[in-house]
Amino acid sequence: MNMIIQNVHLYLPDKTIKGSILIEKGKIKAIGEALPTDHTQVMDGKGLHLIPGFIDAHIHGANGADMMDGTMDALDTMSRILPAEGTTAYLPTTITNPLSAIEQSLETVSEYVEQGFNKPGQAEIVGVHLEGPFIEKTKAGAQPKEDIVQPNIETFKQLQQKASGLIKTVTLAPELDANGKLMTYLKENGVTVSAGHTNATYEDIQFAYDKGLTQLTHLCNAMTGLHHREVGVVGAAMLIEGLRSELIVDGIHVNKNMVRILFQQLGPERIMLITDAMRAKCLDNGHYTLGGQSVRVKDQMATLGDGTLAGSVLRMIDGAQHMMGFAGATIRDVIKMASENPANQIGIYDRKGSIEINKDADLLLVDENLNLFSTWCRGELSYVKE
Repeated sequence: MNMIIQNVHLYLPDKTIKGSILIEKGKIKAIGEALPTDHTQVMDGKGLHLIPGFIDAHIHGANGADMMDGTMDALDTMSRILPAEGTTAYLPTTITNPLSAIEQSLETVSEYVEQGFNKPGQAEIVGVHLEGPFIEKTKAGAQPKEDIVQPNIETFKQLQQKASGLIKTVTLAPELDANGKLMTYLKENGVTVSAGHTNATYEDIQFAYDKGLTQLTHLCNAMTGLHHREVGVVGAAMLIEGLRSELIVDGIHVNKNMVRILFQQLGPERIMLITDAMRAKCLDNGHYTLGGQSVRVKDQMATLGDGTLAGSVLRMIDGAQHMMGFAGATIRDVIKMASENPANQIGIYDRKGSIEINKDADLLLVDENLNLFSTWCRGELSYVKE
């Protein structure tokens, strides 16, 4: 349905204006201070802020579903629930498992996308994040160690074939990639290389960056930390300007003071807000599963039996609000970290990540504190606050 949203503060890439926006056939067709409203449904934005929809580039599950369930219903559950937290596009994310299980989940995502099940009005699957199996056992975290595989091109090709080319990001331990062969291959084929679950030194990350590394997975978690004699992966995040870093801003995975330090050092240009959420998101405390492992969720914390963090139950809108509260980020900073940066990182900024003519109408109506009132996914009103 065509629609004009009027009387809103529009956050355009280079400026903010008070005006209106015209949506036609799922796309942004006009932007202006005043637009003709003849023969078009009109919505009054009541002076609120209209910003681009969020892109969650690292999420395992939500509302009882997990990408690794390998079912169409699981993907549909995720795609339907995510607009309520401001997520309009996402990368369903694997976990280290037997290759047969990973292949099944990738085939299901491919079928879901190719057969058009991911309809307007739902958060759009824009690719897959392959987290594991190419990781370091000593930094496995909640990833099952028994299924870890040495980084190699042939295994990736096999997985990418099952995904019909949808794998857009690969998390790996770069120190295990002999001579950087897999990283070089990924770069040459347009796949984002992200270092995570890694015991890499600063020098390892510098070498990997030269081979094609451009991203760090859930910064500070499952990697070498900052030390005055070896600055590790976290130090590399600060020193290598070409790296973007995922960040889980739930106050659990990264202390709020560390979030503040990272924001001061990296700025909004080099941070990507993610949730790394598992199936318990949107549900009550209790026992759930992640990668075949039992996970206990209590007081917003998801852990294995030994206390290891096992993903999060964070919502994107809450992570964005925490970023404002912990580090003093502005709405425009949040747009950079939750919309623009992930769109650029996975190569979809030509159609998502900003409010511009002919881009997808993925939009959020929020107030100055990022309280969410409405979400549009590809032009369809997907969520309205009760």
